[in-house]
Amino acid sequence: MSFQAYLDNVETKTGLTPRQLIALAQEQGFGPGSKATPVVTWLKETYGLGHGHAMAVTHVITKGAEIGSKHVGTEGSHRDSNDHLWLDGKDTRPADW
Repeated sequence: MSFQAYLDNVETKTGLTPRQLIALAQEQGFGPGSKATPVVTWLKETYGLGHGHAMAVTHVITKGAEIGSKHVGTEGSHRDSNDHLWLDGKDTRPADW
């Protein structure tokens, strides 16, 4: 599953876009530089996310929307088409993203 697909699935489960989750995390005191464990715990307990999905959201909360190029444009199930993640909701993502 691509990184973007993880975020899309979180949106389906929670009804919240990644950007909305970032804002809610900031209200909890989480943001760039936060340790992953407390953010993951908060996401799991508050939104019922599994570990992988919570880690994907934690990445955008603590490190932003940019991802490493390891899987960008590659073959396989973990490939992403872009090195930046779309945070404003799966239904608003441009077709060429």
